[in-house]
Amino acid sequence: MKQALHNYKEKIKGNKWAPAFNAIHTFLYTPNEVTQKGTHVKAVDDLKRTMNTVILSLVPCLLFGIFNAGYQHYSAINGFPESFSLFEHFINWENFILGITTVLPLLIVSYGVGLAVEFVFAVIKGHEVEEGYLVTGMLVPLIVPIDTPLWMLAIAVIFGVVIGKEVFGGTGMNILNPALTIRAFLFFAYPTWMSGDKVWVHDAVNGVTKANSTDAISGETVLGYLAQNRTDEYAYSLSDMFYGFIPGSVGETSAFLILLGGLFLIFAKIGSWRIMLSGVLGALAMGLIFNAVVDFGWIGSYSKFYSLMAFDYWKHLIVGGLAFGIVFMATDPVTAAQTNRGKWIYGFLIGFISVMIRVFNPGYPEGVFLAILLMNVFAPTIDHYVVQANVKRRMKRASLAQANSNFNTQNA
Repeated sequence: MKQALHNYKEKIKGNKWAPAFNAIHTFLYTPNEVTQKGTHVKAVDDLKRTMNTVILSLVPCLLFGIFNAGYQHYSAINGFPESFSLFEHFINWENFILGITTVLPLLIVSYGVGLAVEFVFAVIKGHEVEEGYLVTGMLVPLIVPIDTPLWMLAIAVIFGVVIGKEVFGGTGMNILNPALTIRAFLFFAYPTWMSGDKVWVHDAVNGVTKANSTDAISGETVLGYLAQNRTDEYAYSLSDMFYGFIPGSVGETSAFLILLGGLFLIFAKIGSWRIMLSGVLGALAMGLIFNAVVDFGWIGSYSKFYSLMAFDYWKHLIVGGLAFGIVFMATDPVTAAQTNRGKWIYGFLIGFISVMIRVFNPGYPEGVFLAILLMNVFAPTIDHYVVQANVKRRMKRASLAQANSNFNTQNA
């Protein structure tokens, strides 16, 4: 079969449909092209393998999101168990079936529509199909609410791939993260489906009622609860927030699995530990500032910002999409800062601005995607000034060395 495919590839060489065939062919088999001269760098990694490694790091979040979709739905109907058992209440067929029937369509639409756009542009432009959407296709279902209408997602994916990437020249040329461009389009085009306390749990939007009650399902998140400036204790424990047994976007709830995925990317030398660490430090710094404002009594409980400001600074990392954004999207090598010092600045500002948006925008208490998109735009500027600063320091050292050399020559 491999020989037959190779023969067909030779037959259609130069045909406008060749890029589409080559994409499928090289996905199944190793390309048989070899360099005509000696190579300077020899390695087994390429763009496709890099993308597949990132996808592997996202699979645990996807699987957890599938089970959590069922768990949140049935718990909202029947009540959360008083004594939680992982295998009895969470990892069971009932949760899995509901989760797979709601999450899998999101995944299929994301990959189907996104790759179709990639193939169309490859055929029109006559270049090979780029592998950049492999990760984006996995990210998109993980950062949207569980009941996002599929037609909305399809429109957003087309917008994100075309406007967020192809107009800039394709993979490697885009200045905005395509997955976050899709998320931003959904938020601003269909805000009622992207925020509020009804979108994070399956069927909450449709008003499915609890047994023996007329109350509709509530999918209120921790951040949504705090945004209402309520003073009573929220229902979720610290372990619930860390391990992810809370409402939220499909793959963003488990800080534990996100941490493991981040460590895997660092070990594989794909994700930048500088961006991850500085993003965490930036979020902690902003959280500490808000906590200090509350502790010094500079803001009272009457303020609509009080509950979010008083929220323990370190807890910002285990609720919402902050951890997911820092690990899997801020580290995008195309849209992030490229210099080492620039990565520290870039990551720190993402964490810092994310928490700031959370507090000062109670109507939508999650700002990580806006913060990352903003810093995507400024990443080249950050790198420019870092490089210019390095150039100035080197020129200063060179001038000093020349002056010392001239002095020594004159006194010789």
